[in-house]
Amino acid sequence: MVGVKKRSREKKIVGVMAKKMVALLVAVVVGVSMSAGGAWADACHPDTLSVCLPSLVSGSKPTAECCTNLHAQQGCLCQYAKDPKYSKYISGPNAGNTLTSCAMAVPSCP
Repeated sequence: MVGVKKRSREKKIVGVMAKKMVALLVAVVVGVSMSAGGAWADACHPDTLSVCLPSLVSGSKPTAECCTNLHAQQGCLCQYAKDPKYSKYISGPNAGNTLTSCAMAVPSCP
């Protein structure tokens, strides 16, 4: 009888551990999904580049604020280039000159 109780208790422990492992796995998957999908919302703020519009549209020299904001948003430029709302500015003829004037390389977007 002692052996049956011991196996029953072991089964319960294994069941609890399995549930905890599944919960941990779900939490990791949800966290990774949110960080991948939420990257745009969390780190990318295209409105901060509005100070760059004169340079991006007319080719005028970018302001220091524009360059600071471009550097801060550098990781987002390829996402902006793919977004129809912003692609005409990021992929436009003056974008390369603006980036170069701000001592930035033109990104090579996949």
